Amino acid sequence: MATTSAGILMYHPGDAGIVVLLVHPGGPFWRKRDLGAWSIPKGELGDGEDPEAAARREFAEELGSKAAGPVQPLGQVRQRAGKLVHAYALEGDLDVSRVRSNEIAIEWPPRSGRTIRFPEIDRAAWFALPLARQKILAGQQPFLDRLEEVRKNGSWSIDE
Repeated sequence: MATTSAGILMYHPGDAGIVVLLVHPGGPFWRKRDLGAWSIPKGELGDGEDPEAAARREFAEELGSKAAGPVQPLGQVRQRAGKLVHAYALEGDLDVSRVRSNEIAIEWPPRSGRTIRFPEIDRAAWFALPLARQKILAGQQPFLDRLEEVRKNGSWSIDE
């Protein structure tokens, strides 16, 4: 069964339109990838956990800062590997120089018996929507489109 995750797409108006906060995964898998590797801060839901609560928890874990304020649903997408991701929009401004991610542990290299620890995300950055569309994982691009659409028409009604 595919996993389910939830995350928050923080945004604010910028000089050239909407800018969004994306995170780059830490660790050896993503070290050399940039375009198509970034994500909204997100993580898996616990058993019976509310998606919004999970999104807020993951935001705090990955960025070291609480997601304060009301969120608006951006619906859900199914990524290429089958993971279902729920997203919420939150208007805000986070100082990315102050980001402090939690750490995770994996066996590396695979089947080596050696465990390494590293930050779950290695950096966060603000991107205008055109560049964000190049940076974000392809499966999460619909969240950017939905955010742009609801900001244009003023309605938070999402058709998934």
